[in-house]
Amino acid sequence: MPSVRDIKRRIRSIENTGQVTNAMALIAASKMVRAQNAVQSSRPYEEKITNVVTGLTSQISGSETSHPLLAERDVKTIGLVVIGPDRGLCGGLVSNLSRLTNSFVRNSQLQITPIAVGRKSRDVIMRCGLAPKELFSDLGDRITKSDTESISKLLMEQYESGDIDAMYLCYSKFISTTNQEPVVEKIIPIDSQADKITNTSDYIYEPSTDVVLGGLIPRYVDMKVFHAIQESIASELSARMVAMRNATDNAKSLGEDLTVVMNKLRQDSITNELLDLVGGQIAMEQ
Repeated sequence: MPSVRDIKRRIRSIENTGQVTNAMALIAASKMVRAQNAVQSSRPYEEKITNVVTGLTSQISGSETSHPLLAERDVKTIGLVVIGPDRGLCGGLVSNLSRLTNSFVRNSQLQITPIAVGRKSRDVIMRCGLAPKELFSDLGDRITKSDTESISKLLMEQYESGDIDAMYLCYSKFISTTNQEPVVEKIIPIDSQADKITNTSDYIYEPSTDVVLGGLIPRYVDMKVFHAIQESIASELSARMVAMRNATDNAKSLGEDLTVVMNKLRQDSITNELLDLVGGQIAMEQ
């Protein structure tokens, strides 16, 4: 049975932990709002450039363009970019990303060349029995296009050189503060399925569709990588804020429960002392 002193020590420790988790929740909340606004602001552009590039790709065949990123070939090796946080303490975000990545690797039946963005992504890849070819970390939570250009440049170089035949992004998509969904998205080669394309036939492209597409594709890859990392950052901060807030609430609840136990022990101790005094008084009177 723990003593009152032991329980007091535990309560102080829990209160200190609660102060730390509360501070982390407040910091994550302040950063989360900015990250969520950044994601929501860039989504229209990301969706529009995806629609335009996909529509243009559907109008030409691989033989009609000289752009290397549109070269048609059999898929033998897949490049997989896993995007995650550098730090933990973000609830089930990393474990959900790990499950999706492991499922994708297990079901692909192809050789995979993984690239990690974030230290936790490296751990995710290694748990799948793979070793990341490259690691990009310490990007921070206020990224710009220049911060991610080296990643998209590497992807395009690997595809153009024939090292990979398709490129996928695996990241946590921000849905809401309490909901982040891990997704796998193919960015190269560009998907030109007709059911995903809105009407682009009303536009006339000069000097030609091929030239316009050639200029758009690098920007398309840049934007896809940049936006996926934005989504991951917003998801990370949201998950961390919720996790730290829950931890703070749990610490408060546990502290209250221990306080009740401590008070009961005190009451028992006082009661026993009173009984001893009464018993002694009775013995003296006899």
